[in-house]
Amino acid sequence: MNETDKSTTTACLKGVRRALPIVLGYVPIGFAYGVLAGKSGISAANTLIMSLIVFAGSAQFIAVGLFASGTGAAAVILTTFVVNLRHLLMAASLTPYLSGWKKKHLAFFAYELTDETFALHSSAAKTLNSCPLEALSLNVTAQASWVLGTLLGIVASNLIGDVKPLGLDYALSAMFIGLLVSQCGSPVRIITAIFSGGLATALYLAGWHQFHIIVATVVGATFGLGVEQWTKR
Repeated sequence: MNETDKSTTTACLKGVRRALPIVLGYVPIGFAYGVLAGKSGISAANTLIMSLIVFAGSAQFIAVGLFASGTGAAAVILTTFVVNLRHLLMAASLTPYLSGWKKKHLAFFAYELTDETFALHSSAAKTLNSCPLEALSLNVTAQASWVLGTLLGIVASNLIGDVKPLGLDYALSAMFIGLLVSQCGSPVRIITAIFSGGLATALYLAGWHQFHIIVATVVGATFGLGVEQWTKR
């Protein structure tokens, strides 16, 4: 194996290792999605194709619920489109770090970008331009684990009556907690995380059940930026 092959293999393996926290969350959540889709009357083929083409956890769960309630295809497409509009902002924030990428790599990267992979990419954004293989390997590993979970859920959909007693819905929250802890590498980030989490909880208890996360995110990000600028001065 020559030096080029070694560097390629090293970059790919590093991407796989970085994706492991996501894999631990995606497999059980993908499993839950596969079971729920089967219970909703969606065929095994369409369930799997959705994980291959759409690859958006929240949108897929929403689509399953809409299909189960008899909602038309147009409404399902529009709803999932609106839910996934946040991906435009995520991709835009990473764009300055992808200036040296080829267009085909950019398209593939954007196709597999999710909330969780964005969290990992943004924490090492300065290295994206020099390590495209690592980033793409991370994305591919994440989607492969989601598809694997979906397949397992499809197989088990006829054997499981309800996924709630299994506690699979907590897997996604646990994965986000793990990603958050890995990014809290400075006092400013720790303070921002605590402030945002406390604010979101307070707003929820105050009755803001629909908007507590969005408001806490905007206010928390503004607070964190302000603290960072103040400490630099």
